[in-house]
Amino acid sequence: MKPKVILGMSGGVDSSVAALLLQKQGYEVIGFFMNASPSGKPPWPSTISWKDEESTLKKICDKLKIRLIVKNCEQSYEKNVIQPMFKDYSCGLTPNPDIFCNNVGKFPSLLKIAKQEHADYIATGHYARVRRSRKGFELLRGKDKEKDQSYFLIGLNQKTLSKTLFPLGDFTKTQVREIAKKADFPNFDKRSSRGICYLGKIDMKAFLKQRIKLKQGNILSPEREVIGSHPGTMFFTIGERIRENKGLVLNKSFKKPFSQKKFYIAKKTKNNGLVIAPESHPLLKTKSVKIKKFKLINKKDFPKSGLTARIRHLGQLIPGKFAKNQFIFSKPQEGVAEGQFIALYQKEKLIGGGEIRLY
Repeated sequence: MKPKVILGMSGGVDSSVAALLLQKQGYEVIGFFMNASPSGKPPWPSTISWKDEESTLKKICDKLKIRLIVKNCEQSYEKNVIQPMFKDYSCGLTPNPDIFCNNVGKFPSLLKIAKQEHADYIATGHYARVRRSRKGFELLRGKDKEKDQSYFLIGLNQKTLSKTLFPLGDFTKTQVREIAKKADFPNFDKRSSRGICYLGKIDMKAFLKQRIKLKQGNILSPEREVIGSHPGTMFFTIGERIRENKGLVLNKSFKKPFSQKKFYIAKKTKNNGLVIAPESHPLLKTKSVKIKKFKLINKKDFPKSGLTARIRHLGQLIPGKFAKNQFIFSKPQEGVAEGQFIALYQKEKLIGGGEIRLY
């Protein structure tokens, strides 16, 4: 009897090839599609055509003779991802909804369906790898350095990893497309999804303004002089280049120096202020961060030395030291935003991570 696996699928090439590879490895594959917009009129903007995604996916599943389970997740996405995301933004944080999606949506749903279907494993088309060791299960970066998605998998634990397969972990995106083309998949050259999980590439500031009221505050110089006003810190991110538009108003006396240099958001104050500084200014650099809700992939496998960190997806691996839920960068970093996630690695192995908080 073939081992059974529940595969999270979309209309994209990655999950389609993942299904084909799992079949070739001897698994009975059942596709699982989470439709975030079956109504066609969700309470949020999206650049994703969910009807087209489902239509393409059904063609792939018919071709591979795979049973497909479709779940309406429109309301749960609103409750578990969108609402917490807005709550964080309203507090001045910059959250990462893609990680929320995995931690509270995709993987719990896959595990639930696997239990209902008496499946042995779950799988996704993420570019990452699972390896078993003497201490348990390890989560490794994908072989394709330009597609590695291990950063988005912060929060997976030993129980989940013991049942998870990542069939694309040892492949490059180019190889995946070649496999899809050879298999005559209609989506072999489909453009990879971009932007936010289930939303796509949208105007996030415009979306935020639909649900969060404007709250005018001061723009401050590094010396804390008031040099203008803004519509609310929740609409801006640390490290973002500041331009005089979209509600930003600069004092006339500051217009000349502003036109001569590039300015970036350095800090958010507790009283709704934005501190801006010219490029290369010391205020733009962060020496260390606190890690909130820090989680380890394996509590039995936590090296405290030889660590590197990522503060964004596919960002550089930054060497440093971990101590008491803090990470101290070997060199100060720019663009470190509260609410984003920090992922800790030892070489190719993801150790754990959590939400960034500043001092």
